[in-house]
Amino acid sequence: MHPYATMALAALAAAGITAVLGYVFIPWLHKLKFGQIILDIGPSWHKHKQGTPTMGGVMFICGILLSVAAAFTADALRGGRLLGDGEMNTKLFAGVVMALCFGVMGALDDYVKHVKKRNEGLSIVQKSLIQIPISLGYLASLWLAMDRAPYTLIPFVGKVNLSWFFWFFGFAVIYATVNTANFTDGLDGLCSGVTLVAGAGFVVFAVLRGMLGVGVVAAAVMGGCAGFLVWNRKPARVMMGDTGSNFLGGLMVALSFALDTPVILLLMCIIYVIEGLSDVIQIGYFKLTGGKRIFKMAPIHHHFEMSGWSEQKIGVIFSLINVAGAAAGIAVVWYGLKAFIMLNA
Repeated sequence: MHPYATMALAALAAAGITAVLGYVFIPWLHKLKFGQIILDIGPSWHKHKQGTPTMGGVMFICGILLSVAAAFTADALRGGRLLGDGEMNTKLFAGVVMALCFGVMGALDDYVKHVKKRNEGLSIVQKSLIQIPISLGYLASLWLAMDRAPYTLIPFVGKVNLSWFFWFFGFAVIYATVNTANFTDGLDGLCSGVTLVAGAGFVVFAVLRGMLGVGVVAAAVMGGCAGFLVWNRKPARVMMGDTGSNFLGGLMVALSFALDTPVILLLMCIIYVIEGLSDVIQIGYFKLTGGKRIFKMAPIHHHFEMSGWSEQKIGVIFSLINVAGAAAGIAVVWYGLKAFIMLNA
C-alpha cells in the first residue's frame, strides 16, 4: 500500500474509532457521574455545561493509538516503508509514550476533580512533580538516540548542537506545550479543532521532509480530533478533560521533535502560544498594577466570549488563525532549511 494511502487510512480509522466509541463511552461516563464542574470564576453562561461528561479524551486516545498500531503493523508486514532510522523512530514512538503518560496524568487530575470533588484538581506543584520525570524520561531517550550530541534544526541557521542546553530547552518546550494545550481546552470544540489543524500541518511538513512515519501519526491525530468533534462541537456532549488536552499537547511535542524542529511549534500551534501568553500577561499585569486587567478574562478565548463572541465564532476564527500559523511555519522551516543548504553547498 502506498504510504500516502496508509496516512489517509490512519486518519479515517482514528476518526471512525473515536466517533463510534462515543456511543459507548459517553453513556458510561454519565453512569459514573463524571460530569464537568464549572467554576464560579468562569463565565456565568457556562453553567449549563455543568454535568457534561468529561474525560472524553480517552476516546481519541484509543482511536489514535489503535489506528497508528494498525498502520505500522500492516506496513511492517509489507516490508516496512514508513519507519525511518533509529533516531527518528525513538523520537516519535518515545514521544507517543510520553503523550500517553501525560494523558494518564490528566486522567488523575480529572479523577481528583470529579470523584474527590476538588474543583481545582491536582495542584500546580503536584502536576509539576509528575511532569518533570515524564519530560526528563523522554529527553533522556532523545539524548541517547542522538549519541549524546543533541541538536535541533533552526530555519536559516541550520543544524545547531544544543549540548547541555538541550535539557533546559527540551523541558521548556514540553512543559509549555502541554500546559498551553490545556489552556486551549476551554470552549466546545476549540482545542480539538485547533489541534486538528496542527495535525494536518504536521502531515504536510512530514511529507515534505520525507518522514512518512511521522506523517502517519500526525494523520491519526488529525483523524482522532475530527472524530471527537462529532461529539465535542457545540453543544458538546462530552469534554476531553485534562486527559485529552495533556495527551494532545504531548503528541504535538513528539511530532515536532521527530521532525527535528521543535521551534515550529511556535507557529504550528500558534493558538496554544496565544492562549498561554494571554494568561501570563494577565497574571503579570494584575500583579504589577495591583489588580488591573488587560483582558476581561484569561485565557484569551474567554475575553472574546465576554465581548459577545459566540463559541462557534471563536472556534472558527481561532482555527483559521492556526491554519495561517501552520502554513507560515511550514514555509519558514522548509524554505529556511533550503536556503541554509544552498548557502553552504
